[in-house]
Amino acid sequence: QLELQESGGGLVQAGGSLRLSCTVTRSTEPSYTMIWFRQAPGKERERVSCVSRDGSTWYGTSVKGRFTISRNHITNGVDLQMVNLVPEDTAVYYCAATQSLWCTVDYQYIGQGTQVTVSK
Repeated sequence: QLELQESGGGLVQAGGSLRLSCTVTRSTEPSYTMIWFRQAPGKERERVSCVSRDGSTWYGTSVKGRFTISRNHITNGVDLQMVNLVPEDTAVYYCAATQSLWCTVDYQYIGQGTQVTVSK
């Protein structure tokens, strides 16, 4: 069983930065494709970014150029560096993992989320 724990959320002013971390407690699988989702109140869950098992990355249109995903070998998880934040980035951010080789919208494991709030 894989357990995911997000951290690093908080309140930041527009234009500011935050770095989210996802710590993974592993079972036996050597690596996973890792995905960041977010969900704002009243909206559908949105895929934000992904890093596949071969290291390929994917970003949603709304965050491309502002967010950077990277694997963290200390936490066995992934980080999400977010810069130039805008109020529309306000959401609960979730880290997820899938055994898929490639970035997908499906996952087998997901964390409990961390709140990011961007004020005007």
